[in-house]
Amino acid sequence: MNASAARFTVGGLTCWTLEGGLQRLDGGAMFGVVPKPLWERRIPADARNRIPLALRCLLVEHPDGLVLVDSGVGNKQNEKFLDIYGIENAGAQGPTALEDAIAAAGHRSEDVRWVINTHLHFDHAGGNTVQREGGAVELAFANAVYVVQKGELEFAGSLNERIRASYLAPNFAPVGAAGRWRLVDGEVDVLPGIRVLPTPGHVPFHQSILVSDGGETACFLGDLVPTSAHLPAPWIMGYDLAPLVTLETKKQVLARAAREGWQLVFEHDPACARGWVVVDEKKGWNPEPVDTVPAAS
Repeated sequence: MNASAARFTVGGLTCWTLEGGLQRLDGGAMFGVVPKPLWERRIPADARNRIPLALRCLLVEHPDGLVLVDSGVGNKQNEKFLDIYGIENAGAQGPTALEDAIAAAGHRSEDVRWVINTHLHFDHAGGNTVQREGGAVELAFANAVYVVQKGELEFAGSLNERIRASYLAPNFAPVGAAGRWRLVDGEVDVLPGIRVLPTPGHVPFHQSILVSDGGETACFLGDLVPTSAHLPAPWIMGYDLAPLVTLETKKQVLARAAREGWQLVFEHDPACARGWVVVDEKKGWNPEPVDTVPAAS
């Protein structure tokens, strides 16, 4: 483990959690109807009621090529945007902390062959593209194919008033212009042992990613369960477009995770990168994390 990348294994596959920086979002929005005295015990808020959230990505050293899951915020935002969302992701060596983390794992952006987006919100797909010094926006991973649900790309382009602040075209339009999308529909094996699993609720076409090898599985949850504090079934973000759908999806996925012993990767938890869960049905499907692994620091 080093400052920005932490190694773990899934069967014979080497994986890395990559720390791509931090953002700060309103705690009330992050926990929806959960009262502040409850959620603040888990993640304290600042003077602006914002809580720190990781911008964690996943890197898989796959025999068919290096796979990156989600890409953080990227570097295309102005100072006002960075202040509103409390983003801290400047890179010491590359454009952002994500590129630094990839380097810490022993790789380069050019080595990435697959980029899988859970969805296309700016904090999950912002690093799909990069703004160069002259202002041009290019693909951040020049040799990669980008994977997302077909419905998600269509939904991102609808730009209705409820969603348009989160779907920013410079994060995904250049991918289409370059002919680099691989659009999938439903549950699909992208590569042997790399499967996308539809997990709707946050947005209609959200997907989580399963990495499986040698009888072991890790699940990159994305915004289905953004932090370990969101493991209890009713602890659902106010940002979710269909919270009751999220509720049912969470119960199904977490029950399966407990039953099959999945490692869970938390994209936004500032302190806990990975963990396992057990589910006690007597407690109303409120999972409790066990054997958590601290974030790289």
